[in-house]
Order: sequence, then structure tokens, then C-alpha cells
Amino acid sequence: MRLNLQTDFALRTLMHLAVNTDRRVTISEISDTFGISRNHLMKVALALSHEGFIATERGRAGGLRLARSASDIQLGHVVRRMEGNTALVECFPGGAGGCRISPTCRLRGALAEALEAFFTTLDSWSVADLVRGNAPLQEMLGAGAAA
Repeated sequence: MRLNLQTDFALRTLMHLAVNTDRRVTISEISDTFGISRNHLMKVALALSHEGFIATERGRAGGLRLARSASDIQLGHVVRRMEGNTALVECFPGGAGGCRISPTCRLRGALAEALEAFFTTLDSWSVADLVRGNAPLQEMLGAGAAA
């Protein structure tokens, strides 16, 4: 499975915010840190806000912050919300359908099991797990201590 750019940017944004819990972080700062488009990041921030992962505040002193503790944000939940349709093949729910061998094929079951294992692993990780005790990352993202 390959994550889309929006999911990649969302995870990086959450990591940046988890390292900087003592202040609001601007989209420009995150964009500059990771070398990604501000326009893309604005869309990602909006999606993260709608999903309740981050809180946004407009204005001169505004910016982004985590809406809840980094330890309460599971990676699997973020990926599920950002990816939307995770149909790996056309016979999955949300796929194009029409595969001629679907009634007798076992591939769908094997891939469904693999996808579930992928999400089970991600569910065992939180955003805090990614940043806690990671001094080099904390230094790169501009904070002295992680959430």
C-alpha cells in the first residue's frame, strides 16, 4: 500500500505539532521545515482540523496545535481518515468491481488480511511514539522536549 501525499503531509504535520506543544506553529513554518507546498499543507491542515486532530486559530498570533494529546492520536486512525478509500484491488468495497474471477478468487481475502495487519500495526503507534525520546527529530523540528 502506498500512502497518498496528503496522508504523508498529515503525519509530518502532526509530528511537528507534537514536538512543539508549547506554542502554535504556522503553516509557513511547517512548509519551510519539510519543503512542501503551502497550498497542499493548507488543505491538509483543514482536513486534520475537520477530523479533530488539530485546532487552528486565525490571525496574527494564530497557528496550529494538536487538539488532543499526541499519545491519544493513533497513526492508524489518521491514515484511515486521510486515505479514505483503501480499496487495494477492484473487488474490495469502494473498488471498481467487475473482476471476472471474484467469485472463486482467494486474493481478496489475502489482501484484506494484509491490509488489516497494516492498520493493526499502525493502531499500536501514536504520534507521541514517533517523537518521544527522538532528540535529533526534536532538534530538527525546533523544540527542546516532545509531548
